[in-house]
Amino acid sequence: MGGNASKVTAQDKAILDMKLQRDKLHQYQRRITVLTDKETAIAKQMLAKGDKPRALLALRRKKYQESLLQKTDAQLEQLEKLTSSVEFAMIQKDVVFGLQQGTKVLKEIHSEMGGIEHVEKLMGETADAIAYQKVRRYCRRRTQTSGSWTAVVEVSDMLGGRISNQDEEEVEDELAALEASVAAEEAIRNPPKQHKLPTVPDTEPVLPDEPEAEEAQQPVRTRQAMLAS
Repeated sequence: MGGNASKVTAQDKAILDMKLQRDKLHQYQRRITVLTDKETAIAKQMLAKGDKPRALLALRRKKYQESLLQKTDAQLEQLEKLTSSVEFAMIQKDVVFGLQQGTKVLKEIHSEMGGIEHVEKLMGETADAIAYQKVRRYCRRRTQTSGSWTAVVEVSDMLGGRISNQDEEEVEDELAALEASVAAEEAIRNPPKQHKLPTVPDTEPVLPDEPEAEEAQQPVRTRQAMLAS
């Protein structure tokens, strides 16, 4: 049988690799949506307990996870445009390098997916809440740190430098919004006691007799009586 089998080109292979990466990315997107919702719930739970540092940590992790997916999604979109170009042979090395970088980021996302149990353990700790910077400095000075504080440092070190200043500002804004939401929910559950106001009378008040005015009229009445007699 002398059928001619079509040869798989480097361009075909690059397109296939990108489709595989895209499928993997979509799987992670579905999973990370669940995880980011979980991080938000954890942050609210920590705020309700008055544990603001751990609430902030949960939101920073959420922002980092979202940024990983956005970065990979944008990169794959650009690579798809490149591979569809008629000048593929000229930019083949760039495409291959881009695929390698995409694989690297996907591995990083995969590692992030496996870390949720560690975060849940961290968020479940009941140690006293202290500011993140103080935790970091304190833990580095101690020879024996508690599991809770060590976990805080591990996660914060992992996030260090991986999210931008703009992301940090957005995390702070989200934390403030969550604080307001938690406070509003608490106010609904435990409304402040209303002080009973005094009742307003519905009749006009009766003024008492003025003794000074009565005494002032008495000489006038006496004089009128004498003139009449």
